[in-house]
Order: sequence, then structure tokens, then C-alpha cells
Amino acid sequence: MKKIINTENAPKAVGPYSQAVEANGLLFVSGQIPVDPKVGKIVEGGIKEQTEQVLKNIGAILQQAGLDFSNVVKTTCLLDNMDNFVPMNEVYAKYFTKDMPARAAFGVVKLPLGVMIEIECIAAK
Repeated sequence: MKKIINTENAPKAVGPYSQAVEANGLLFVSGQIPVDPKVGKIVEGGIKEQTEQVLKNIGAILQQAGLDFSNVVKTTCLLDNMDNFVPMNEVYAKYFTKDMPARAAFGVVKLPLGVMIEIECIAAK
């Protein structure tokens, strides 16, 4: 059985998908981009500011499901420029401080709305 997870503290889905879906003790969080849900706009700044907002959005979704970053078992990071990997990693390390999740990071040609980063994750209850 699956349960749809939605919160006003993360950007609304802009297509036919959910912010997250819980199934069989796992939470699948859709890719989050650096949109501030309070204003509905991409945050200003560079990769560090965008990464910070993405992780705040993920945190809000995790919280809505009764979880936190310690429950995350896998992340996938999509970057529009792999030169941003090191500064992205600096921000990422503030959210994942022990028992790090598995991770993949990819450089992609283009991301939605022209953002620099998108992150999706899977968390376990």
C-alpha cells in the first residue's frame, strides 16, 4: 500500500507526480529543486545557496513523513556543471553528518527552470 506525502513547506509538484510516496517502509522523495516554497521562486545565489534550499525542501518532506536526514539511505544529485561538485558537497555535508547514505552524482545537460542542482532521495523508516 502506498501513501502520498505532501507539505506546504516544500515546493508543490508542477506535474503529474507527488512530493514523496511512502511504500513498504520506504519513502521515495521526488527530485527537489531550489524553489523557496514561501515565494514560489528559485533562490538567488550560486550553487551553495541552491543546494541549501534543495536540502531544506527535502528536510520538510522528510519531516512531514515523520523522518529526518538520518533516515535517508540513498540520494541522487544532479548538477548542471560538475565544477560545482565540491561546493555542493560542502553544503551537503552539513545535512549528512554520520552514517552517510549511498549516493550518486551526475552532470546533466539541463535541469528544470534552469537551476544548478536537483536532488532526490530514498529514506527508510
